[in-house]
Amino acid sequence: MTSSSSHCLGAARVIFDGPCELGEGPSWDALRGEYRWLDILGKRLHRYRLDDGSHDSQALDELTSFAAPLTSGDDLLVTESGLKERDHAHGQISPWREVEADNPVTRSNDARIDRHGGLWFSTMGKAAEPGAGSLYRLYRGQITCLKRGMSIPNALCFSPDGRLGYFTDTVTGVVMRWSLDAQGFPLRADGNSFLQEGEPAAPEALIAPEPWADFSGDVGNPDGAVIDAEGYMWLALWGSGRVARLSPTGEEVCHISVNAEQPSCPAFGGHHLTQLLITTATEGQSPAAGEQAPSRRDGAIFLFDLAEALPGVRGLSEPPIALR
Repeated sequence: MTSSSSHCLGAARVIFDGPCELGEGPSWDALRGEYRWLDILGKRLHRYRLDDGSHDSQALDELTSFAAPLTSGDDLLVTESGLKERDHAHGQISPWREVEADNPVTRSNDARIDRHGGLWFSTMGKAAEPGAGSLYRLYRGQITCLKRGMSIPNALCFSPDGRLGYFTDTVTGVVMRWSLDAQGFPLRADGNSFLQEGEPAAPEALIAPEPWADFSGDVGNPDGAVIDAEGYMWLALWGSGRVARLSPTGEEVCHISVNAEQPSCPAFGGHHLTQLLITTATEGQSPAAGEQAPSRRDGAIFLFDLAEALPGVRGLSEPPIALR
């Protein structure tokens, strides 16, 4: 599957066989010492405790793509109808804010907490309808739309200093870079901050993002991503069986091999943030795919420890979100 000529750091190991139809939204809950991820199409939230390897999951009523920690100790779910609060102790879910709830075409997709404690999240068509998706940011209790007309928004992540944001529209094969203001919003086209006298900029008034890394000629398509403490991106390449590490200039310098065709998103975790949790998916694969590659673990959840492969490299902690 891998077509990269970059150095391979090794192969990630399976920690949960699943399979997930569309594993996404991996994250590390440092307070509880557990990894979390979603099976979007399977409508299930998964939790994996690192110290003892125990796993549990919760069935969900709708398509859900991310579970963000809140300062209250509960969770914020990014769902097809908007943002919802989840009582962590009992799993009870209640509405908080609707987002595209009246649009039956779309669902939530990628999401990531930024360096300012904001949450960026995206929507896309349930059948990947061209141009149906949008990009949003939740910050200090307010939701603003940053970009419209996207097909499969992905790769949301941020530089360590919070001044650069990254994303892709997977169908283009190109990862984009956006200059952000002091509050973590994209700058206006005139160079001013996003908020002026308390009023947000319209999406069309924002500075244009610039192409940063081009994978249009690669066997893999850019999917989810995360930035490490050195400012390097770890990018899942759907269709390639690898997670690539990209330098701050957008060059692939090495990669992790994943024994699944469709890695979807990585996230740092572990007690020292030296591990990468990697979700994968079986979505769109024919039943014959498993027969043709019986040793492949499509839809499994993988873990890779960088402590030996790249000593000193670690992730960035992500702050919990304050809703009020």
